Amino acid sequence: MSDELNSCSSQKPDAGNCSHDKKAESSCCSSKPVEPSCCGAKTAEKKIQPSCCDTTPKKIDYLLWSTSIIITLLYGLHLLFPEMVAATPFLNTASHSVFELINTIWWGILLGMLMVGLLSHVPREFVVSIMGQGGTFSGLVRATLAGVLLDLCSHGILMVGAKLYERGVSAGQVIAFLVASPWNSLSLTLILIALIGLKWTLAFIALSVVVALITGYIFDRLVASRRLPPNPNKCDIATDFEFWPEAKASLKNLKFNGDFVRSVGKHALSDSKMVIRWIFLGILLAAALRTFIDPQLFEAWFGPTLIGLGLTVLVATILEVCSEGSAPIAADLMTRAGSPGNSFAFLMSGVATDYTEIMVLRQTTASWKIALALPLISVPQIVLIAWLINLTS
Repeated sequence: MSDELNSCSSQKPDAGNCSHDKKAESSCCSSKPVEPSCCGAKTAEKKIQPSCCDTTPKKIDYLLWSTSIIITLLYGLHLLFPEMVAATPFLNTASHSVFELINTIWWGILLGMLMVGLLSHVPREFVVSIMGQGGTFSGLVRATLAGVLLDLCSHGILMVGAKLYERGVSAGQVIAFLVASPWNSLSLTLILIALIGLKWTLAFIALSVVVALITGYIFDRLVASRRLPPNPNKCDIATDFEFWPEAKASLKNLKFNGDFVRSVGKHALSDSKMVIRWIFLGILLAAALRTFIDPQLFEAWFGPTLIGLGLTVLVATILEVCSEGSAPIAADLMTRAGSPGNSFAFLMSGVATDYTEIMVLRQTTASWKIALALPLISVPQIVLIAWLINLTS
């Protein structure tokens, strides 16, 4: 065994080394350490507790717990005491909104958590090999297509995007993946076809791909020029790495037993907390907005004008709507308000300016620059395309 695995060095393994993953991270402070002197060793003077054996008490995630408790209470009140809640209009609207949103997005959250748990067991080489090399156009195309084809809602996709960044995918690829994906899943595509027709659905998908590629490309250029920070988890795979032979060998050695299932579940829960806290906060904000904002305003104020377009982008920014919920609203903007451009802007601006997405990007990348660059780069493109759609339709 190497000195790196036997020692209690506090230094992290090289981020560019894709092969260290679990062994180097866990061997030092295992519950059964290889070297008894590694963790908690005694000297003649005092006990030595190396930094690799972290005994710092874990901080309570107040945001996660508080939002979870409030959502549970509101959901439970609506489910168990509907007549009592109905007597109070404010409470009725808030609890109904939480009940409706949770029932709509729960499957996306669970699928996202499952994919995060599975991705935790996929070596970085494989992720980078599938997504392509960061900073290249082919890598952006792969990331964009992955976003379009992946059948997950906007909340589930956030978990996957955060995990891809942790696995070493470039910022530009993650942004292209997120921008292209939230409403382009197969199920939502079928819903949009039913609501607005095949022609407009295909046009919206093609235009969203254009926005994703351009935004991802600009991100990669800003990272290359050091205006945005690079991904510290970047993984450079060996030139002789062959995906399929390596994948077959890894699957052959993988044991699908109880330990594997428990490990996937553990990572699914622990690695998803960062995203779930913001999803829950977004649900509560959406419930508050639905309580105070009349939905009929959509029909009166959001016509095919610059003012209507501006209001559409503003509402999409502050209104937390899952991908399933955005499709009917986008259809109303097209059919009732007669604003196909506003419909596209609502679908895309909800992705680019969503509070949950920005906060998750901030926490995942540890950079406000990257988080705020998403709306600054993508929204002008979205507004321009939407204006042209309204102008020509």
